[in-house]
Amino acid sequence: KFQEPYIPIPSGFINVEYNNIDALKAATTDKTCAVMMEPIQGESGVHLPDDDYLKKVRAWCDEKGILLILDEIQTGVGRTGTLFAYQQYGIEPDIMTLAKGLAGGFPIGAILCKDKASVFAAGEHGSTFGGNPLACATGYAVFKTIVDNDIPLNAKLTGQYLTGRLNEIKQKYNFISEVRGRGLLQAIEFSDKNALSVVMSCLEKGLLINKIGDSIIRFMPPLIIGRDEVDKAIDILDAAL
Repeated sequence: KFQEPYIPIPSGFINVEYNNIDALKAATTDKTCAVMMEPIQGESGVHLPDDDYLKKVRAWCDEKGILLILDEIQTGVGRTGTLFAYQQYGIEPDIMTLAKGLAGGFPIGAILCKDKASVFAAGEHGSTFGGNPLACATGYAVFKTIVDNDIPLNAKLTGQYLTGRLNEIKQKYNFISEVRGRGLLQAIEFSDKNALSVVMSCLEKGLLINKIGDSIIRFMPPLIIGRDEVDKAIDILDAAL
C-alpha cells in the first residue's frame, strides 16, 4: 500500500523482513549488487535494529562483495544522538543518502560514497536544481553549526530525558503498548487505533506530532530542544491522552 501511489517503481528490488539476517541472506544471489536499508526505520514506526544486526549485515555484504547503502535521510545529521545513526552500531556504509535536516528545512539532498562506490565524475550527474548555490550554502551553514556546537550530544541527552518522560506516561495509561526510539526520534505505540485522535488533540493544545498508521505517534522535535520544552510537550500529551 505504501508503494502503490508511486507505481511504476524501479525494478530489481527484493524486500525482506527488517532485523532478520537469515531473510537477507536467503534473498541474496550472485546478481545482488547492494543492500539498501535504513539503520533505524522511521516511516514504518521507529523500529530499532538488534544491537548486532547491522554488524551482521555489514559482514555479509563484505563476504559477498555487496555494497551497503544506508538511507540516513531521517536518522542522519544528529537526529538519533550521533552525527549519523550508523555510528552507534560499529559499522560504516559504502553509500549513504542524506536530506531533511541537512539544510535545516531548506530543500536539499545528498549522496555520499566511498571511493570503491564512486562512479560519477564532476558534472556527470546533472539536474536543473542540482548543486543549487543557495541550498548548498544553507546546507554548509547548518551542518557546520551542528558539528561546531555538538548538537548531536543535545539530541542524545535530551532524547534520553524524553524517553524517560514518555515511559512515565506509559505507566499511567494501559493502552500504551510500547515506547521506543533513539535520540530525538521517538514513538509511542497504542494497543488501540487512536493515533489520529491523539495527534489532533495535541495539535489543538499546541503540540505538533504526527501519526504512523492507526496506532503509532512519532516525536521528531527540533535538535535544539531542551528539558523545559520536553516537559511542556509531555503535559500536553498527558492532557490529550
